[in-house]
Amino acid sequence: MIDFLPEQVPDGSRGQFFQVEEYYLFRPRQAAIRQRFADILLKLNCYDDLEVGAADWECWERNPTPERLVTWVTENREDLRFHLPEQNALIALNRDELCMTLYNPPEKLLKRVEKLAAAHGLFLWQPPQEDL
Repeated sequence: MIDFLPEQVPDGSRGQFFQVEEYYLFRPRQAAIRQRFADILLKLNCYDDLEVGAADWECWERNPTPERLVTWVTENREDLRFHLPEQNALIALNRDELCMTLYNPPEKLLKRVEKLAAAHGLFLWQPPQEDL
């Protein structure tokens, strides 16, 4: 997970997770977090091809312009998938979520994403196996 929190909030936590999540889901705060996601994806695209798709698209777009990629991510109108074919990895970004999910990352990609997430004030963590 690439997230605004450093780890999953445990069930029964005494904190205000839902109120805080709602706070960040409200524009312009959500747009700021989504811009960070877009920045990470743009930087990953410097190293590897990036294919972008959504459920209702007829085909995926390979290496979209930075402007198009940022627009898709920040407008959050649909669930997006980002495929890095050379890495055999997938990143999922669902609308109205404050995290991106990274699937099947090789170690080198995982380290790169961790550095990029940290540089943008985000965290990389793995959910418990039962949550996968």
